[in-house]
Amino acid sequence: MIIGVPKEIKTNENRIALVPAGCEALTDDGHIVYIEKGAGVGSGFADEDYVKAGGKILETAEQVWAIGEMIMKVKEPIAVEWPRMRAGQLIYTYFHFAAAEELTRAVIASGAVAVAYETVQLPGGDLPLLTPMSEVAGRMAVQEGAKYLERVYGGRGVLLGGVPGVAPADVIIIGGGVVGINAAKMAAGMGANVTILDLSLDRLRYLDDVLPANVTTMYSNRYNILGAIQRADLVVGAVLIAGAKAPRLIRREDLKLMKQGAVIVDVAVDQGGCVETIKPTTHENPIYFVDGVLHYAVANMPGGVPRTSTLALTNATLPYGRKLAKLGWKVACQKDAALRLGLNVVAGKVVYPGVAEAFGLPLVDVATVL
Repeated sequence: MIIGVPKEIKTNENRIALVPAGCEALTDDGHIVYIEKGAGVGSGFADEDYVKAGGKILETAEQVWAIGEMIMKVKEPIAVEWPRMRAGQLIYTYFHFAAAEELTRAVIASGAVAVAYETVQLPGGDLPLLTPMSEVAGRMAVQEGAKYLERVYGGRGVLLGGVPGVAPADVIIIGGGVVGINAAKMAAGMGANVTILDLSLDRLRYLDDVLPANVTTMYSNRYNILGAIQRADLVVGAVLIAGAKAPRLIRREDLKLMKQGAVIVDVAVDQGGCVETIKPTTHENPIYFVDGVLHYAVANMPGGVPRTSTLALTNATLPYGRKLAKLGWKVACQKDAALRLGLNVVAGKVVYPGVAEAFGLPLVDVATVL
């Protein structure tokens, strides 16, 4: 198979979908790998590294898209890339379709086959290609939240861990999944008072067992969320419903209950966000205020630490990528149930329920396209 890896062009996105070691593995498998010139520089990988691994360098993104039978990316194609997609082409990346109607319709119109990292799902419910970036984003959420609590940015001027004689900050984490537990570890390690909310009692029992004593678990409902955000210095939105829009758990009117200069970091922004007032921002312009509450909503948070993120992501995505390249998407998805759940749009047909539901589109049984 001919594999193309274009440079990521979303604002301040420095990750790349394939490291040189992965390029070597794919070429050893007998595939031809084309990398856009300079695509790996932001993650610390030079063009020469890919050439040594058996890859070939192309000057432009247009060339990579034109030649690639499978395109490997990190982030969803943005508008300038939509005309480059073509019928029958396999695109393997994060898509987050349920929060992006224009993108969804563009992929439908292109006739391409979209395998979304975020919906590849193991029988136990784990999301192996989302997990590494959720780990990074959860840890970064607290790191960024601590920074934006500083007064110079408009925050409350609170040190997350406090000091002897001065109480630490209150950190509220909504969602106890991979993002939530990583955020809780970071916040607790910095000495904050942490409350983590989740709907699953089994998950809350697990979190209570593994997290330190300065973390309190709480059942997630409207009453408890309102009570928690009133005392919050930092709120981390860590809610995920695989392949579907995130539920809006904090409403516009709820912000009036919060402290002036409190910070919200909504990691769920990729899926529409769990805060009504959230809208995607960039690393270049990451924050804005609503009713005196600072909102941080960078949609590609792990792109801020591209070296770590690229290595963590490709550790997870490469095995599935090799399977897609070796067998072709149809056979690979027939043989691997987890990968089959990654199919979202196939030749103009929506085959993933969460995407069809989000926009009222017809849902086609994935079995019919396989």
